[in-house]
Amino acid sequence: MTRKIRLIFACLLFAVFSTSAFAMGGANQLGAQTPDYNPLNNAYFGDLHIHTRYSFDAFIFNTREDPDAAYRFGKGEAITHGMGHKIRLSNGPLDFMAVTDHAEYLGILPAMTDPEQPVAKLSISQQMISKDTAKAQAAFQQLANTLMNGQTRQELDDKKVIGATWREIVDAADRHYDPGTFTTFAAYEWTSTPAGQNLHRNVVFRDTNVPDLPYSSLDSANPEDLWDWLDALRLEGIEALAIPHNSNASNGIMFMKTDWDGKPVDATYAAQRMRNEPIVEMTQVKGTSDTHPALSLNDEWADFEIFPTLIASNIPSKPAGSYVRDAYRMGLELESSKGLNPYQFGMIGASDTHNAGGSFDETAYFGKVGIVDGSSQGRRATAKHNRLVDTTTADTPGAVLDAGHWGASGLAGVWARENTREAIYDAFRRKETFATSGPRMRVRFFAGYGFDTSLTNSDEILRNAYRNAAPMGGTFGKPWGGAPRFLVWAMRDPSSAWLDRVQIVKGWVVDGKAQEQIFDVACSDGREPDIASHRCEESDAKVNLKDCSYTQGVGASELRVFWKDPDFDPLQHAFYYVRVLENPTCRWSTWEANRLGTKPRKDLPLTIQERAWSSPIWYDPES
Repeated sequence: MTRKIRLIFACLLFAVFSTSAFAMGGANQLGAQTPDYNPLNNAYFGDLHIHTRYSFDAFIFNTREDPDAAYRFGKGEAITHGMGHKIRLSNGPLDFMAVTDHAEYLGILPAMTDPEQPVAKLSISQQMISKDTAKAQAAFQQLANTLMNGQTRQELDDKKVIGATWREIVDAADRHYDPGTFTTFAAYEWTSTPAGQNLHRNVVFRDTNVPDLPYSSLDSANPEDLWDWLDALRLEGIEALAIPHNSNASNGIMFMKTDWDGKPVDATYAAQRMRNEPIVEMTQVKGTSDTHPALSLNDEWADFEIFPTLIASNIPSKPAGSYVRDAYRMGLELESSKGLNPYQFGMIGASDTHNAGGSFDETAYFGKVGIVDGSSQGRRATAKHNRLVDTTTADTPGAVLDAGHWGASGLAGVWARENTREAIYDAFRRKETFATSGPRMRVRFFAGYGFDTSLTNSDEILRNAYRNAAPMGGTFGKPWGGAPRFLVWAMRDPSSAWLDRVQIVKGWVVDGKAQEQIFDVACSDGREPDIASHRCEESDAKVNLKDCSYTQGVGASELRVFWKDPDFDPLQHAFYYVRVLENPTCRWSTWEANRLGTKPRKDLPLTIQERAWSSPIWYDPES
């Protein structure tokens, strides 16, 4: 079967599946409702990016906890960090999780320590597990370099070990799945890194009907080949999606107007990409990929947790093509000129922890990569410990690790009818998802023409919104009753800071070129946006940097508003998404400096405004 015919079949199958399942918001396989079932949807928080001992890099960082431990962590239990101390969630259990160990050399490093395994007898294995750190580092670098140069170490690509490890990961997901309480997904990471540029994706399956082996970047570093594989799986009745992450470190190649071969994207490309990548992970430990100051010159909040280089490198990553707002603008330009949009995706957050458990709390951040940043010296948060961890070798000149720029982020939020695989996965497909930088803020977002703004009961407002408007992730069309209204509704995390403001980020196209504008639409303490600048005045919220206490009498627990776009043009394609800002609090690096009785690094922010982002809603004048 040719690639073109396979894609046609995949499109037909996807269309049938999406109308019968995804659009309905989900019901579990037996048709029964769990006790938490809510037809107006509940907010659930989770992490879809977790590495355990089965990832080659986590193992070399001394992480020894397995997927079972990762799920116990997600349910609120303590597990052991690579440094030997215990780590635990500080804000209660998560609602859903996926272990996403690297498919590349999956389980191979643990197998190197088992004398019964053939791979343990290889010379590189002896070097890898050597107590001589120089030898171990050199061997590890050989392995890591294969992901950049595409030259697989065939003797380490042991399919028997990889298949058995993959089965254990899937079985662990089933062992810990508790519908209505805690949802788990079979998943893994596809780790394409051509020339050090990040094209990584997490592959998440709807259930545990999965292939015998994961498709890795050693099979192909081309994401279009991964999409072909996912399309082929659907023909076999296996449903999965891919979630790109760290576009900020892609050097501009995550979001382009050309395909892998350099040809202009076409309708087939756009449809296949959106079919396989409906959501993107836009915030995590290695930086936030909302936007960049160089791309959003009139956005005062654009410089948020920017990780400026390629991963494990001192080479700057090009901003254009590396951030989601830029992709949204690019999609509008393509839609207005060619009638296609490959970047109509939703947003989530995740941790990308390599400790088998994520660190989301600024007050108790414990790092990302085991023994590398498991100490204050490794995290490099203070002036006292401001020393680069230089991993330069002959093969990787200039490779450095600056963990001070890493952040305590992030979480995926979904709106789903119940806490089950089916309902939450279908929310991914609908793109009724949102991202947070760590706190469990909830954000609702609708756009349409049929709002009854006289309603005051919360359930009635939501019923009216779902009946007459598009939720986040959706699309609405030409006016049938005046300009559209937008319902924006943000709720504070009770264990975090108070809310400062809620904004709408708008993008549109004029003469083929995308524009953007930030609107403050609701602010705390009675502040109103200025008509000309669309900004509220700064609040009176303050942070005491000596002890990290912050103002308690300023800010909102909830902000809700019906908003009209003052510049709405029914002839212009547009997107809108919500950004929620908390009052300022201390960044994790400031907390750490205070605990150590020293000063923070001068080049790191002292405070942070935690935030949440909704998936966009698109306006299509041709709909």
